[in-house]
Amino acid sequence: MINALEGHTIVCGFGRNGRQAVSRLKRHQQAYVVIEKNEQLIEENQEEIMFLKGDALKDDILLAAGILRAKNLISALPDDADNLFVVLSARQLKPEIDIVSRVSEEHNQSKLALAGANHVIMPDKIGGDYMAALLTVPDLIHFLGNLDWWKDENSPNVEEVTLSTIPKQFQNKTLAELELRKRTGCNVIGYRDEQGKQFINPDASLSLSTQGKLIVLGSGESIKKLNEMFQLD
Repeated sequence: MINALEGHTIVCGFGRNGRQAVSRLKRHQQAYVVIEKNEQLIEENQEEIMFLKGDALKDDILLAAGILRAKNLISALPDDADNLFVVLSARQLKPEIDIVSRVSEEHNQSKLALAGANHVIMPDKIGGDYMAALLTVPDLIHFLGNLDWWKDENSPNVEEVTLSTIPKQFQNKTLAELELRKRTGCNVIGYRDEQGKQFINPDASLSLSTQGKLIVLGSGESIKKLNEMFQLD
């Protein structure tokens, strides 16, 4: 099954953060494989999760997980030094892979970035910010918490659209020409161009590059219409 994967995500470690990552990948129907060496964890979850038993710090295990065919890697190991080693190995084995790494100590964030991690996440910091936000902006947090994947037809959802993947008749258009709100009911809340510049609530006259990405907000039904319009999976 692992040999058949392509464009998948490799998750290193099935602790708390690894579980959350896998849960999100499954909700988005994204292919993945989890590298884990704890036999008990594997036995308890092997009916629902695709595991590769082994040590993610070893190159042969990363290769067995299909890193040469993978699109992303998430290093969610509990030790910063281990995550650093995985990031270095993954970047060397496949230079273009997108890497997300967990970090425990704030002073190690820059080291993981220098090692090649595209995104470095500190879960404890995010958790603390979230708890404070529940008190300072509770309605906003409640709204954002409902932005999940297809809870029901009326739940708000956020979708990212890579413009290079949509049908050619919709490429190189302005937002006004696409008429997404009229056709699907979705609202465009953000746009990122090919240089990485971000536009919040972009103007309708903005010309969209095929190398850019749209961020849209809509109900589950609206997102379905959007996917049908753009022939997205």
